[in-house]
Amino acid sequence: MSDSSAVQRSAVDFKPYLGVAKKIGGGIFMLLLTFIGLTAITFIIGRIMPNDPVVAIVGDRASKEVYDAMYLQLGLDKPIWQQYLIFLGDILRGDFGSSVMTGQPVIEDIKRFFPATLELATIATVVGVIIGVPAGVLAAVRQGTVIDHVVRVVGLLGHSIPIFWLGMVALLIFYAKLDWVAGPGRIDFFYDGIVDPVTGVIMIDAALAGEWDVFHNALSHVILPASMLAIYSLAYIARMTRSFMLDQLNQEYVLTARVKGLREGTVIWYHAFRNVLVQLITIIGLTYASLLEGSVLTETVFAWPGIGQYITNSLFNADMNAVIGGTLVVGISFVFINMLSDMLYRIVDPRAK
Repeated sequence: MSDSSAVQRSAVDFKPYLGVAKKIGGGIFMLLLTFIGLTAITFIIGRIMPNDPVVAIVGDRASKEVYDAMYLQLGLDKPIWQQYLIFLGDILRGDFGSSVMTGQPVIEDIKRFFPATLELATIATVVGVIIGVPAGVLAAVRQGTVIDHVVRVVGLLGHSIPIFWLGMVALLIFYAKLDWVAGPGRIDFFYDGIVDPVTGVIMIDAALAGEWDVFHNALSHVILPASMLAIYSLAYIARMTRSFMLDQLNQEYVLTARVKGLREGTVIWYHAFRNVLVQLITIIGLTYASLLEGSVLTETVFAWPGIGQYITNSLFNADMNAVIGGTLVVGISFVFINMLSDMLYRIVDPRAK
């Protein structure tokens, strides 16, 4: 009887751990399933594209013998499912193939180009959160006033004005006319190569190396393109924050808190704002992910060597290894941002557990 009770107690003691293990296992399974689906879709798109990967490598004037040899080397004679398994195995080993455009392994190109896009998107998102969230809250609290109208107009313009046009106007005014900031590119040619790439973000690498002239030059270059993306970011975040806050400020618990005599700041930031955090995390995560994958126009206008421009140029040059590799990296980043958002949900709102 005592042995049976001990076994029961042991089973009860392990129940919480089993629940956690199931959740972790479920999360890993969903991550693997998402990864397989992403690689499969990327692979299929690469195969159905009208561009011939063999011609992209050997050229359209190559002999039939050279063409056939490259065709066999790429494994295109194998069944499509076998090609995908080979492709998946290469991806898991970090082998995306070589780029026809640069002549380098695609993974090395991604290491060079992706940090530039990450730098722009991160700065733009941080600026959007710092300015957009307080502006949205203030607009909701002051609904119908001049402040509210200004925030709404800015939000509308941020989504309506074409970013490539705004970028060219910004270059004309702040670079060509006023000379307040540096022009296109990520850094002046004079400073290129002075700092060894450690993180891939020039400002961080320059600060680590103590090269403050390089740091200031890189900062001057990043201001305009990051500001263009930040306008889109803060416009969207401000609009959604205003909408979420208006919904919460009309709830009964806010009226109850005010009747009890709580300070207005406490009612707004401690009670109402806490209830929109989960929704805001979703919006911020989606904004960050969209900037990572959709900054190609900004990168083109400002000659910014980012992953968006890399994928676009590779597509125009029928460089499918580079297109597939870049697209896959952006997709994986999107998945990890969603996972991070999900983790933040659980920290902000214990009910999400």
